[in-house]
Amino acid sequence: MDNYEYTELLKNITLKMHNITGVVEPTKIQARLNEIEELESDQDFWNDADYAAKIQKEKTQLQRKLDKFNIANSAVEDATELYDMSKEENDQESLNALFGDAATLENQIRSMEIEVLLSGESDSNNAIVSIHPGAGGTESQDWAEMLLRMYKRWAERHGFEIEILDYQNGEEAGIKDVSFIVKGENTYGYLKVENGIHRLVRISPFDSNSKRHTSFSSVMVSPEVDDDINIVIEDKDIRVDTYRASGAGGQHVNKTESAIRLTHIETGVVVQCQNGRSQHKNKATAMKMLKSRLYELELEEQQAKQDGVTKSEIGWGHQIRSYVMQPYQQVKDTRSNEALSNISAILDGDIDKMIEGVLIAQNKQ
Repeated sequence: MDNYEYTELLKNITLKMHNITGVVEPTKIQARLNEIEELESDQDFWNDADYAAKIQKEKTQLQRKLDKFNIANSAVEDATELYDMSKEENDQESLNALFGDAATLENQIRSMEIEVLLSGESDSNNAIVSIHPGAGGTESQDWAEMLLRMYKRWAERHGFEIEILDYQNGEEAGIKDVSFIVKGENTYGYLKVENGIHRLVRISPFDSNSKRHTSFSSVMVSPEVDDDINIVIEDKDIRVDTYRASGAGGQHVNKTESAIRLTHIETGVVVQCQNGRSQHKNKATAMKMLKSRLYELELEEQQAKQDGVTKSEIGWGHQIRSYVMQPYQQVKDTRSNEALSNISAILDGDIDKMIEGVLIAQNKQ
């Protein structure tokens, strides 16, 4: 990288930081944090535990965003100041050090861009994820299990917690169906871009003739609803089915019909849960899953009206990403048009770059 390239880089980064500042509004964040500090100093504030917990959550999110902004903003200001001084004094050693740190600086700004993009109404919520294999039997069921592992590894990389809500084994390999919740900061904001059909092309390990197979699995992601989101579901709106759990959980779950399946009659949305030992607990969890899925549908409809398209045009049932293992190795996302060759790392959970590429691409539309 030469002086001209670095000058252009700083111009681009400075412009991005200016735009980020306009969206983040750090002065307003600090003012709100000051208000919260005053609230906390009032003893009556702590008498309402629910309200106090809500404000504390807001405080944590605002402080984290402000800290991240300040770090990125300081890095840009320091780099600009040091570059101007180094050029003026013809200090090549300092210039070389700046050139070497250019990638780190770019990553800091990219990270802040993503932070700005994850400011939607439900982005900070936990994510409920369901994976359903497509037609193709064992092939697709194995692919569904590979996707489950990918998201588990991604969650581990970020220190997020995963709780399995429903798990059904495939007959020979893989899974017939799985639902789980990912708990952590902005998990829905990140994982919402995984909504859609994922396509795998590989030499089948289940084909004795070693032929290339194409498999599909759908991924559905919904924000976990909290008490602030009012989704009303009456008994007459749903059909409740019970069945014997087939997953892990010991002998007890296999002897009683503790598993629950809920069908929302109007929309046809179906959710099920069998992770708990009691029917009551599974029904409560399934109801939360159903509310989350209905809320996701509501968000999609609102976005459809905003974009001026019909619901069918933006439904989750479309191919969003292809994972090709043979005859070449490539993962390509249809929305960002980003193609990466490190498929082994991606299937091992290294999907941040894919996710961030989609978030940035969608923001430019």
